[in-house]
Amino acid sequence: MARNTHEQPYRARALKILPWICAHCGREFDGKKLNQLTVHHKDHDHHNNPPDGSNWELLCLYCHDNEHQRYLMADTSGETLPNRNHEQPSTFTPFAHLGDLVKRKQVA
Repeated sequence: MARNTHEQPYRARALKILPWICAHCGREFDGKKLNQLTVHHKDHDHHNNPPDGSNWELLCLYCHDNEHQRYLMADTSGETLPNRNHEQPSTFTPFAHLGDLVKRKQVA
């Protein structure tokens, strides 16, 4: 699958301001696998790129493809997908125990 050429300017900004974690499945990424993390436009408008990144979320390749498939299926069936901004907030907190990990490293 070819990547969009207009993705690059906002990809770098998204990687600077968002945690390197898939917003759907919670998988973490590091430097070697960072290319598997994609920028997804929440409103599916690739021209809506606010500087604060409020229209972006980072998704792994699998979740990104799944999100677009859901969107395409809903579009062809006439179904409307719920706006994810109004869904129940996720209970996943990727940095919940970060302080404990930092303390452990400082002690060791």
